Amino acid sequence: MIRSFFLFFTLFSTAIFAQDKLNLIPYPQTLQMTDGTFIIPETLNLDSNLPKNETEYLKKRLGSGIKWKDVKGKDAHLAYSKLSNAPAGKDEFYNLEISPSQIIIKSYTQEGYFRALQTVIQLLENYKTEKKIPAMKIEDHPKFAWRGMHLDVCRHFFTVDEVKQYIDYLAMYKLNTFHWHLTDDQGWRIEIKKYPKLTQVGSKRKESMIGAYVDNTFDGKPYGPYFYTQEQIKEVIKYAQDRHITVVPEIEMPGHALAALSAYPELACTKGPFEPATKWGVFDDVFCPKEETFTFLENVLDEVIDLFPSQYIHIGGDECPKTRWKECAHCQELIKKNNLKDEHGLQSYFIQRIEKYVNTKGRKIIGWDEILEGGLAPNAAVMSWTGVNGGIEAAKSKHFAVMTPGAYCYFDHYQGDPQSEPNAFGGFTPLDKVYSYNPVPAELSPEQAKYILGVQANLWTEYILDFKQVQYMIFPRLFALSEVGWGTADPKNYKEFENRVIHEFKVLDRLNVNYAKSIYNITGKVVSSQQGIAYELSTSQNPEGIRYTLDGTVPSARSNAYRSRIPIPKSLTLKSAYFEDGQLKSAVSTQPFTISKTTGKNITLEQQPSENYSFGGALTLVDGIIGNVKQLGKTWLGFQGKDVAATIDFGNKTAFSEVSFNTLENKGSWIHLAKSAKIFVSDDNRNFKMIKEIGKEDIQNAKGKIKANVGTQNAKYLKIIIENAGIIPAGNPGADSKAWLFVDEIGAN
Repeated sequence: MIRSFFLFFTLFSTAIFAQDKLNLIPYPQTLQMTDGTFIIPETLNLDSNLPKNETEYLKKRLGSGIKWKDVKGKDAHLAYSKLSNAPAGKDEFYNLEISPSQIIIKSYTQEGYFRALQTVIQLLENYKTEKKIPAMKIEDHPKFAWRGMHLDVCRHFFTVDEVKQYIDYLAMYKLNTFHWHLTDDQGWRIEIKKYPKLTQVGSKRKESMIGAYVDNTFDGKPYGPYFYTQEQIKEVIKYAQDRHITVVPEIEMPGHALAALSAYPELACTKGPFEPATKWGVFDDVFCPKEETFTFLENVLDEVIDLFPSQYIHIGGDECPKTRWKECAHCQELIKKNNLKDEHGLQSYFIQRIEKYVNTKGRKIIGWDEILEGGLAPNAAVMSWTGVNGGIEAAKSKHFAVMTPGAYCYFDHYQGDPQSEPNAFGGFTPLDKVYSYNPVPAELSPEQAKYILGVQANLWTEYILDFKQVQYMIFPRLFALSEVGWGTADPKNYKEFENRVIHEFKVLDRLNVNYAKSIYNITGKVVSSQQGIAYELSTSQNPEGIRYTLDGTVPSARSNAYRSRIPIPKSLTLKSAYFEDGQLKSAVSTQPFTISKTTGKNITLEQQPSENYSFGGALTLVDGIIGNVKQLGKTWLGFQGKDVAATIDFGNKTAFSEVSFNTLENKGSWIHLAKSAKIFVSDDNRNFKMIKEIGKEDIQNAKGKIKANVGTQNAKYLKIIIENAGIIPAGNPGADSKAWLFVDEIGAN
């Protein structure tokens, strides 16, 4: 089937930016300009010995934008030469030479030829208007073997044609792995012939959560049944294979199993009944590690392995609460019988049994980094999502790892100012942050670094209702991921990359892709100044076009022109926007400031926040910006299992009588109010006196918004210790896991 993605393709170009690099994404490893130009002919002659399948793809991509014909020999404008004896790791290598007479591709494999075609297509696009391409030589290959994108089809479902479009995007930018998340609590999306109730029961739910998690509201509309038949699965796999993309299926276990348990409740530790989840989050009912469960999972995996030719089968392994296992007589007996340490050991037992079975089929397992719990299965690979530590631990123990830390690679996070973005899961992962990521942790030796397979971004779809929103969330961040995975990202020259991104937007426009324009909007950053704080504004456009107000009014072309950082001497609301030729070209950004005696003061933390929720560092706690419950990644600091111990240096002895701070509660996301807090003062930063203790009940009554009367104080240092709730108790989402503590804005007045 030739879809509009191909039929709509038209070759075009605009003037190349005044920059050193050509407009190519990902940028090649080596590119050398040579003498002369290749004149783009009205009809492109394709050598008849070009690899057939890949050349058919090229013709479809060209669509009606250019004519072509097949020829033999020297009259070909596009020719191919197969190299022999490929060195290890060079399957995707290609050599591209553009001379005044020809475009010649050389590669060891058809995969390498296909990667080269993406570069040729981009060059034809870039120079269509000029009708000539400068002569050049490119030698190119990726740094990482695994360059992936994930798609969750369980929370919200996408059609076969939409999944194919997703695969097209990966192919265009030289990604090579599609991770298909097919089962979860909210839906089972793959036909398993031996267990028809999985799709009869598990592929639908009675309603869906809507809005932000803290709103706790539902749409009241049945969702489904939605699933892929095995014939449709085969169709998608073939489509991906034609584009040299490996499809890795994910079948979740032992947690995230409610949809399966709804169909077959006998596989749980309790009797049920169960239903596919209507909320997002983590649930206590998981697969029970009994023989009938393993028989069920082995039968499911048999059908999955028959369908998917990938070397790796993803078995999930993440976010598995141990509540039911602790209460289950069978599980406790199994722990004793196998001399397991605890329920974490039982998780390892579960994963290792599954791995042994998958290995008998000639395949390997990969799972989220929780499969490290209790000991890693002998041949398993780890997908490191909670941070980089899972990947480091795997590589140091000579296990392969794919790096996909949430702080850099979760594309369900906000990518621009949350107030001007569609509702997202949380977090803050803008384009420049994705581009800055290095998948090889500095802690690894060169030998250990060989176990880092590559990098992947994940798209979870709790808040993504349709495919237009999928497009919005992956673009333009997919461009940054592409270059990170190829190994040519250069964070020091981010602006140059940003120029190439803006140029590539024209391709997305031609393809009618709904990409995010967040980089056009104004971004703000709080910095310390001698007077307290100042606010720096920036944009991908000419900064002279920024206009702002300090009185809360909407800026116009006649408002204050931004020249340098703006002092914030008092509580106020700053609004900013970008104008071009007197016309508004961006969303209006709004930033309220609440100033206290701590604002902008030097602050130190004894323990650092999680990387996912560390935006702005310690200054976030005294930046004058009150945390917004829907902007977790930008206006709060998040600590998992850690207390907050912050010391603020006023600079001089300062009088105050009230101390304030905010903590957050969102139990569905494992975020709990602080357990307690203690406030201290000191004049030498060594000897501290406690002036206030705040108990759990006081924090709960205040709903986390604390304003504590501390009497008349006059001190140089203020210290506050905010105690984490600790291990999440049974009966709560994430039970037995470390609670998150979110804190913002420590004030004194």
